[in-house]
Amino acid sequence: MTIEVDLREIKNLLSELNKKIDVLIEEKETLALMALAEKSLKDFLEKEPDIYTVKDIKTKVSFS
Repeated sequence: MTIEVDLREIKNLLSELNKKIDVLIEEKETLALMALAEKSLKDFLEKEPDIYTVKDIKTKVSFS
């Protein structure tokens, strides 16, 4: 193989790695935002009254 072919292959591999790293960073950012939202909404949601009581919830279970 020539140096040009090797360099092209390395460039392609680096491009693929960069794409995968971008996806991982995006997923990490999404998880961080979800954790922040959950933490910031926790106090608010704990103060809110329950819309439904246990009595309101009906469960149908069938055993086969």
